[in-house]
Amino acid sequence: MSLWQHLDGAKVVDLAQPMRTGMPQSPNHPRFRMVIERRHGDMVREDGGSAANEVILTGGHVGTHVDALGHVSQDGYVYGGVEAAGIQSNQGLSQHGIDAFPPYVGRGVLLDVTAVHGVDVLPPGYEVTPDDLQAAQVKADVEIRPGDSVLIGTGWSRNWDKPSLFVGDEGGVPGPGPDAARWLVDRGVRVAGGETIAFERIAPGRGHATLPVHRILLVEAGVHIVETMRLSELLSTGHAEFMLVLNPLPVVGATGAPVRPLAVLAA
Repeated sequence: MSLWQHLDGAKVVDLAQPMRTGMPQSPNHPRFRMVIERRHGDMVREDGGSAANEVILTGGHVGTHVDALGHVSQDGYVYGGVEAAGIQSNQGLSQHGIDAFPPYVGRGVLLDVTAVHGVDVLPPGYEVTPDDLQAAQVKADVEIRPGDSVLIGTGWSRNWDKPSLFVGDEGGVPGPGPDAARWLVDRGVRVAGGETIAFERIAPGRGHATLPVHRILLVEAGVHIVETMRLSELLSTGHAEFMLVLNPLPVVGATGAPVRPLAVLAA
């Protein structure tokens, strides 16, 4: 059977949030802005044709994006015991930049923690625990294998149109705690993703004061993180297993880059 026959009738679910000026994002990163620089009619070709184009200003960690392994350091070192000061310059990272991330086309697993608790959205500031992840795995009757990408469903992408709530100004943000991060590492996942701007439980009033899950995944284990994913549609399908296509922009030396993840669901 050919590859194309396997894809007959498959459903593709877009897991990226739309990028627009004013969208929710972390205050730690440059604000996203898109403006039309040239409008139709500013320059008209001799045959009557015209074109428009834009300028896009963004940080690498704005909207749906992948964190490079060089994004976070601990005590001066990034993943693999590499000294951060020795690999960074105004031209970017000479190691562990997002351009070193090989495109991922493989098995994705969705652990729906909202289904475990019988809610559409987890409460602000809720810490996802190993028990939550284990319960979600059992409920979905799915196995996590080494090399998988695991996405945690908190329902938080349903709050995308409420910027203050989404970024955690109103009571924090739900997400995995350190124990849940180690649970993922113990299962050999290659990528971990979620719906919030930081793949962490953000406590009320704490902001991004500390990011222990980033330390565990990026610095200690070499597990890439995908943030600000739109999982609401995928959660509504009930599919826990799918093919994930993940290919961030290969910006040389960047600590992260936008991505448009796709979940391909079997018919």
